[in-house]
Amino acid sequence: MASGTSALAGVGQDQFLQLLIAQLQNQDPLDPVSNQDFIQQLATLNTVSGIQSLNANFSEMLKLQQITQGADLVGKTIEYTLTGEPAKTGKVTSVQSQDGKFVLQVGSDQVLLDQINSVK
Repeated sequence: MASGTSALAGVGQDQFLQLLIAQLQNQDPLDPVSNQDFIQQLATLNTVSGIQSLNANFSEMLKLQQITQGADLVGKTIEYTLTGEPAKTGKVTSVQSQDGKFVLQVGSDQVLLDQINSVK
């Protein structure tokens, strides 16, 4: 079952249920799925569902952390480096979300959190 479990890692909950129903409908009546195998498959479904829920929660927590980090920088002076440019210093005037990333407004520059070298 270990190889089956790893194969299920990329399968969504709906797909897993469809596969399970198809397996039950098409099983050999002379050799049906054992109760133990069925329970193991349901446990795998619950595990996959739990992992998906954790991933969604972690993504939301990361987003909230980034919002907090950005908001904490408003009004502060930062040193930052934009791609291909020398380091600059400026005061953060606002923070906004663009395409799932948080962008700080520093003068006319838009600065990503990972472009910050230091906070003064």
